[in-house]
Amino acid sequence: MRLYNTLSRTIEDFTPQSPPKVSLYACGPTVYDYTHIGHLRKFVMDDVLVRVLKHAGYQVKFVRNITDVGHLSSDGDTGEDKLEKGAKKYNKSVWEIAKEFEDYFNKSVEAMGNLAPEVSCKATDHIESQIALVIELEKKGHTYIIENDGVYFDTSTLSDYGKLNPQSLDELQEGERIGVVEGKRNPTDFALWKFERPGENRAMFWPSPWAERSFPGWAIECSAMSMEYLGEQIDIHTGGIDHIPVHHTNEIAQSEAATGKVPFVHYWVHHNFLRVDGEKMSKSLENFYTIDDIVKKGFNPRALRLLFMGSQYRDELNFTWDSLRAVQKSYDRLEKLVASWGSETVSELSPKAEKLRKNFFSALEDDLKTPQATATLWEMVKSDLSNVEKLTLFREFDSILQLGFEQKNEKPEKKAIPEEIERMLTERATAREMKDWQRADELRNEILMAGYKVEDVALGTQTVEQID
Repeated sequence: MRLYNTLSRTIEDFTPQSPPKVSLYACGPTVYDYTHIGHLRKFVMDDVLVRVLKHAGYQVKFVRNITDVGHLSSDGDTGEDKLEKGAKKYNKSVWEIAKEFEDYFNKSVEAMGNLAPEVSCKATDHIESQIALVIELEKKGHTYIIENDGVYFDTSTLSDYGKLNPQSLDELQEGERIGVVEGKRNPTDFALWKFERPGENRAMFWPSPWAERSFPGWAIECSAMSMEYLGEQIDIHTGGIDHIPVHHTNEIAQSEAATGKVPFVHYWVHHNFLRVDGEKMSKSLENFYTIDDIVKKGFNPRALRLLFMGSQYRDELNFTWDSLRAVQKSYDRLEKLVASWGSETVSELSPKAEKLRKNFFSALEDDLKTPQATATLWEMVKSDLSNVEKLTLFREFDSILQLGFEQKNEKPEKKAIPEEIERMLTERATAREMKDWQRADELRNEILMAGYKVEDVALGTQTVEQID
C-alpha cells in the first residue's frame, strides 16, 4: 500500500504503527447547513481508502468527528459563529440545526454507499477532554490569554510550526493575520478556547477555568477526540486541501506540544476540490447541489459515486450534469450486464482473470488510483472471460466500488440492551437536559467501557449499540 503524504510531499510505502491495526481519523462535517456534493466527494474517497485498507488485510479503526459546536467562520479567529449563522438562516435553535444537518449528512453518505465509522464523535460530547488538552498546553507554557477574547496558542514556542505547509508561512506577510485579533503575539497564533464577549449572548457556551461562558476554538476538538479514541499518534488523518494551511497545521502544533510525541499523524491524506461547471460551488451562482438535487433529476447516487472515482482524490474534479448523465448511462448498462451474468461464481480464477484482479487492486493500493481501477473494471466487462469469472471479479471489485446492484435488505436483529446500560442512558439524558456536560461525558465513557457505543440523536435523546 502506498499513499501520498502531505507532510513529506511524496508518495510513501504505508507502514502502520502496529500492523495489522490501522488508526484513521477523518475530519467530518460542520453541521450548520446542507451537505453538498463537494463534501460527498471527500467522504466517498475516505470510504474508498477505508475499504481498500480492509481489503488489503488491515484492521481499520475509523473515527470521524461531527462539529456540532460553532467555530468562527474566519481562519483568523474572527467572524460569525457558523452554527449561530445557520440558526438565524433557518429560524431554528442551534441544537435543532446541528441535529437536522447531522441527520442530513448521515442520509447523504449512506445514499453513496459509505461505511459508517466505528466511532462518530461529536464536539459537544467532548467538552471536558478539550478543556483538559488546553490545560495541558497551559501547564507546558504554550499559551497566553487575551482578555475578553480567549486562550491562544503561542506558535513561537515551537521550532517547527507550519511544517505541514511551510510555503504558506513563507508567503505570510507581517500584519496579514496579526492584529486581526488585538493582542495576538504572532501572525500564526490561534485560539484554543474562546470567551463570550460582553453583550454577545451566545447560544452555545460552557464553563471553563478561564471564563464562565466560553467555547472551543476550531482545531482543539479534533486533537482531543482523535487522541481519546485512537491514541496520541495516529496512522492516517484525512481532510480537504483547504484544511492544510490552518486547521491541520494547528492540530499538529497543539497535539505535539501537548504530548511531546512526534509525529502526531504519520500520513496526512488530503482531498482536492470539486468544481461545478468550472466554478467554485456557491448558492449565489445557483450551482450548489445536494444529494436530493441528484435524485430529483433522476440520477442514482451510486452513479455519482462512480463519477467521483473517475478522478483521483488528489486531482481537482469538475462536475457537470452532462458528465453525470454519461456516467449514469454507463452505470445502467453495467447493471443490466451484471444481472445477465447469472449468480454463479468460481473459487479459482484463470490467469487472465487473475491479472485483471491484480491490476484493479494494484491501482487502488498505489495511492488510490481510482481512474485506473475503473478502467480495469470496463476492460473486464468487455473481455472474453466467462460470465462466472466476470461476476466473480465484479463482486470483489464492488467491495470497493459499492455500485449497489446486489444490495441485501436484511438487517441484523438488535440485541436487548442490559438494564444497567438503560439506567446509565436515562441518567445521562437527564444530565444533558440539565446541561451537566461533565457528568454526561463521564456516563458516556462508563457506557463505552461496558462495551456499548452511545450517540446523541437530539438534545435529550440517545441511541446505543453494542461494540463488536
